Parts: sequence; structure tokens; C-alpha cells
Amino acid sequence: MPIRQSFCYWAFAGRGVSDADLLHSAKAIGYEAVELIGEALFDTARDAGLQIAAHSGPQSISEGWNDPAQHPRLLSELDACLALAQKHQIQNLVVFSGNRQSGISDERGLEQTVLGLTRTAALAEDAGVTLVLELLNSKRDHPNYQCDHTVWGAEVCRRVGSPYVKLLYDIYHMQVMEGDLIATIEANHPVIGHYHTAGNPGRQDLDASQEIAYPAVFQAIARTGYGGYIGHEFLPKSEPVAALQAAYDLCRNQL
Repeated sequence: MPIRQSFCYWAFAGRGVSDADLLHSAKAIGYEAVELIGEALFDTARDAGLQIAAHSGPQSISEGWNDPAQHPRLLSELDACLALAQKHQIQNLVVFSGNRQSGISDERGLEQTVLGLTRTAALAEDAGVTLVLELLNSKRDHPNYQCDHTVWGAEVCRRVGSPYVKLLYDIYHMQVMEGDLIATIEANHPVIGHYHTAGNPGRQDLDASQEIAYPAVFQAIARTGYGGYIGHEFLPKSEPVAALQAAYDLCRNQL
């Protein structure tokens, strides 16, 4: 399947363009989906011709699957999230490791995350929804977040061993934490289920003012045979529709 492009609603909304105009304009550009958009706007997105590529799973970022005390709550919330995803044909639900807890080593946190997500794998498979464990940087944006290196997140997915539990590889966050993006993508692509973009530094447009060589990164993703969505999650410096157009063109031209 060809790579498809989506965008994260929260990053482009509220910037002088109405919700309906933003969604219709994105569709006209060529976007196939939107993600991380509130349920109240699901119908508006559908009316614009957009799928919903990803939605939030059980919350929160800081209290996640690495803490066994959270597992009962997370499992309970997941039932509702999966039902919503099935109803609206949402492909991915975003899940989080949680922050490093006092006395919980990285290995112990990994074991607990594997335990929790293993319990969810059959539920996700029955629903036809992939749980994507998001990689975030703990250096700048999410202090103490545990799934902050690809090797940790990839090991979780490999131990769970389900095609319905994969990584959300956020290119911006992993540039902040570890760099070496292309080699890392090539080595771990079997467990990557979704991608997010943003420029570094600043988490802004994918332009010449930032350090990530996005054309080369997009080409590397394409070489892996990836057939899911690349979701743009940057904060536009100026007019959001123009920023969406530029990001779409940059990505499309490499695929």
C-alpha cells in the first residue's frame, strides 16, 4: 500500500481558520486523514472526506502501562476507546508508557508495560485496531517519560509479539533524544505502526531552518515498505493551510 498522509488537528486548529475550512482544505490538498481530533468533530471530518487515522487511547502520558497500579483503570478505559474506534473505523489508538516511577527501573517498567499491553493485544485484535505506543522525548517536552528511546519501545513491542501493538515513531521526539533516524527506522520498521513529524528545533515546519533532513527520512520510510500514515504534528509558523500544503508536498515528492 502507498504511504498516506494525515495531520494532527490540535497542532493546526485555532489559528485563524474555521474547523470546517481547515478540514476541507486539507482534503483538497490531498490529505486522506486527520488525527487527534475531538469526538465532537468526527462528523465534520467525515463530511470533509477525511478518515481518522489515530485517536487517543487511555490517558494519561504520565500515568501509563509501566505502573501496574494503573492497569485496571487503563484496561477499563480501553474498552470504551476500542468501541469508539470500531464505530468510527479508526485505525490506531495512541497509548503511553507513563513516567518513570520512584524505584521502577527501565527494565522493570518495560516488564510491566509488556504485561499490560499483552493483556490488551487480543482485545485490540478483535476490534481490528492497532495500539501504538508513542515514543516521546524526556529531555525537553515530557520530563521523566519512560518510553523515550526506540530500543526500549521496540523491545516492548517485540516481547508483546502482536501485530496490533506497535510503535508510534515520532521523528521530532527521537531526533531530540537520539538522532540516527534513518538507521533506527531501518532496524525497527517491523514494529513501527505510525509516524509523526515536526521540525527540530522548535517543533515547527519541516523547512530549511531546522536540522532534520526530511526528504531523506521520508525516502527511508518508503524503502521499508511501510503502508500506513505519516502524520504531521508540527506547530505552523504562519498560516496553517499553507503549512499543511508545504508539508504534504515535501512528503509526497519523496514517495
